[in-house]
Amino acid sequence: ASAFAPSALVGSWFGTGQPEDRSEMSLDHFLPGGLFRAQHRWCREGKALDHAQTGRWSVKGDILTIRIEREADVTVNRDDVYRVTQIDGKKQTSIYLPSNFTYNDHRVDEKFQMPPCDLTS
Repeated sequence: ASAFAPSALVGSWFGTGQPEDRSEMSLDHFLPGGLFRAQHRWCREGKALDHAQTGRWSVKGDILTIRIEREADVTVNRDDVYRVTQIDGKKQTSIYLPSNFTYNDHRVDEKFQMPPCDLTS
């Protein structure tokens, strides 16, 4: 993919699947001005395990860098780097560069709530 306007990322995105756990859900909020908030949910025997991430995001060409500043209430200061291969008003596809894991996220409105675990497990 080629460069895209960073403003295309602004908003909320929902997706399922992580390299370690295909059932994990994530809800990412890319806020104007570069602030980032995410909520992750794992389902274990129908129970939700949630943790939050906060940080900052930036784009250079087709590379998205998310600096995770806090994760599960711990200061981490880690850069997660992705190549965005597709983005439009409804869908975002990105590849997490360290592992080449592909994420397929869909735009949702800011009132969106992650589904409860009893619907997914």
